This record gives sequence, structure tokens and C-alpha cells, in this order.
Amino acid sequence: MPQGCFPRGTETEELTSIDSQTADTTRLTRSVDLAGLSGKRIPADVVECGAGMPIVFLHGLVGLNEHWGKVVDRLSSRVRCVTLEVPLLGLRGVDCSLSAVSAMTMQFLDREIGEPAVLVGNSFGGHVALRVTHERPELVRALVLAGSSGLIERTVVKGAPVRPTREWLVEKIGELFYDKSKMDPGDVDRAYKLLNERGGARAMVKLSKSARRDNMTDDLADIFQQTLLIWGKEDIVTPPSAGQGFMELMPNAKLHWLDGCGHAPMIESPLEFAQAMLGFFDELEATSK
Repeated sequence: MPQGCFPRGTETEELTSIDSQTADTTRLTRSVDLAGLSGKRIPADVVECGAGMPIVFLHGLVGLNEHWGKVVDRLSSRVRCVTLEVPLLGLRGVDCSLSAVSAMTMQFLDREIGEPAVLVGNSFGGHVALRVTHERPELVRALVLAGSSGLIERTVVKGAPVRPTREWLVEKIGELFYDKSKMDPGDVDRAYKLLNERGGARAMVKLSKSARRDNMTDDLADIFQQTLLIWGKEDIVTPPSAGQGFMELMPNAKLHWLDGCGHAPMIESPLEFAQAMLGFFDELEATSK
């Protein structure tokens, strides 16, 4: 078993195997407990495979660990891939905010990773990665941001009903994609279930509002980590102007455009996403010599 796949948690562990064109290794699935600002225990799901430089993947508001799967499959023969899934729509009270999720992510990096990691974040997850890097730069080796909030974003939850219908969710989740055929009906079913649980829709709106209030324009110049921005040219949630803005405001950022791609490039264009990351790893390794 590769070193990166050995258990690091004590709660729940399950070994599975993956087999792709570029990776044939062991995947460890486990649960870890994080402490919310309320002091409550927040269980988070972790999937880990590969060995080497740690790469930690952070999802968006309705994201899952599995949404990174095709990217991870192409990276795990070279690096240690760790996907962290915090139950965002299950958060309540003071735990339901960007700052609280960022604090939990810092706990995870401190306790489970053990060295500076490359943080890869999509949408809300990108914003968390930025906030973690600004507050605890020693935890972060580099950043990969895809459709990150924190600068310019158009909310997709405005006017969200207390109990969203499937039709509303199909429309809103569909806005994340340029190619609507890439939208998984299973994601709609899962979101429908979570958002119709008591407080689920309220949590989504609250997290979205907390992200919009946390504009990072004045903070980005303080983030010196090398940063790769992977942006869909057809993203209507965090439009191309947002990607351009991040590049101009961050001292060590570069921008990789994806044609015919929306707000979830790791799902719509996973091969090109992974290839851009592999080239970025080459740069990181060259600068560390």
C-alpha cells in the first residue's frame, strides 16, 4: 500500500481500489471529527490515495468528494490526493459560515496532513482555501482555484424556496454547467433530499451570504503562494472577469482558461484540469530545488 494511503483517522475506515489509465493504487475512505465554533462535533468524510506531495481538495456548496474523482485518478500516481467533504448543508448556527468552515479546514490540515499542502478549491471551497492561506500561510504550499468565490460571484441561491422543488434544483444546478449533459441526475436527487431536510435550504443561503460578505480584494496581495487559476470561459457564476481579477491581484498567480466549460471544470473538463495541475506540479518542484 502506498504510504499516503495508510489510515490517519480512528473513526471509520474503508479500503477500496481504483484502476484508471494512469493510477492503480489503494483508496482509503474514512471519517474524521472536526470541532465547530459551537464546540459541536462535525463529522467530515475523507478519501485519500497516492503518496508524495499532499494535495487537499475542497468542494463547493453542493459538492462531493466524488466530484474530484476523475481528476484524482490522473494525479494519484504522482502525489498524495486527499479530498475533504464537510457536510455544509448540515451545518447550523455559528458553524454555518465561511469563517467556521475555514477554521475546521485549518484543524484538518494541522492534524491530518502534517506538512504544507497544495489546496485545490472549487467555488465556496476555493474561497475557503484563500481564507485559510491568508490566515495560516504556513499550512499552504500552493493554491489551485477553480471558479472561486471571494471576489466576484453571482449567487445561484437568491430567492431559494424554503423547500426547493426538483425543477428549481435542475435549473439552478444546471447553471453551473456549460454542457448540461455533464450534470448528474443523482446530484439533483441528493441536493433535493438535503435541502428539504429541516434547515438545509437555510444553511445554503446562509453560507452563500457569508461568502459574499467576505470579499477578499484587499487581502489577495498578501497571498504569496504560487497559484494556478483554472477557469471556465463559460462560467456564469464566477465569470471570466473574476478569474482575471484574481490573476491581477495575486502576486504569483497564473490563469489557465478552459473553453466550453462552466463553473465546475473538474466535472466538465477533468482531463484538461488534471493536465494543467501536472504542469503546475512541475513548476512547484522546479522552484523548490
